[in-house]
Amino acid sequence: MCTVCGCETDHHYDHDHHREEPRAGQRLTVEEDILGRNNRIAARNRALFAGKGVFVLNLVSSPGSGKTTLLERTLADLAGRHRCAVVEGDQQTDNDAVRIAATGVPVKQVNTGAGCHLDAHMICHAVEGFDLDGLDLLFIENVGNLVCPAAFDLGEAHKVVVLSVTEGEDKPLKYPQMFHNSDVMLLNKTDLLPHLDFDVARCREMARRVNPGITIFELSARTGEGMGAWYGWLAARVGKR
Repeated sequence: MCTVCGCETDHHYDHDHHREEPRAGQRLTVEEDILGRNNRIAARNRALFAGKGVFVLNLVSSPGSGKTTLLERTLADLAGRHRCAVVEGDQQTDNDAVRIAATGVPVKQVNTGAGCHLDAHMICHAVEGFDLDGLDLLFIENVGNLVCPAAFDLGEAHKVVVLSVTEGEDKPLKYPQMFHNSDVMLLNKTDLLPHLDFDVARCREMARRVNPGITIFELSARTGEGMGAWYGWLAARVGKR
C-alpha cells in the first residue's frame, strides 16, 4: 500500500515503493523517498519534452468534471493547428481512450488498477510509443481525484484543474493543495448555471485565496462558450516552444 495516498497497484507501471514491507522497529522516511524518486523521473520527463519541443499539460479533477468531453472538444477544434497526443489515466477500462481515439489523435491508455493517480514512471513508459518529434501538445488526463495527483509531478509544464459548476464553489478550499499546485482552473459546464445555485464570483475568490496567481477560464465544453480564451492561452504557450 502506498503510504502517501493509500493506493494499491498490480499494473505494469508499478511504484518501487510498493515492493517492500517495513520491518518491525524500522524507521522510515517514506514520503521523502517516494516523492524524491518520482521527482527525479519527472525531471527527466520534463527535459525530454523540452528537448522535443512538446508542451505538456496534466489535467486533474474530481470524477465527472467533464475532462474527457473538454479534451474531445479541444482536440477537434485544434485539429490542423496543433499536433496533439493524449495519455489517458483511469483505474479500469479504456472507455475514455476510445473516445479520444475517435478524434484521430494518438492516445495511450494507462490503467492504474486500485491506484488513485498517475506517476512520472507511468508517463515515462506511456510516451514511448509516441513520435514526440511530431507533437506540439501532450495532454495527460489524470485519474479523477482531487487529492493524490496534486503531489505527483509528471514532468508537465502546468497542472490544469477542471472544476464543474455542479460540484460546488467551495472545492478550492476543501482541496487546497490541488488548486495551489495548478496554474490554470477551467470552470466547466457553465451552460448549467441557470439551473444551479452556484456563485461563480465566490468560487473564483476561493480559488485565488489558495492560489492568487491562478488563471481562470469559465467555459462550457458542451456548447463551446468560453473555449476560445482557453485555446488562446494554449496557442500563446505552444508558440513559444
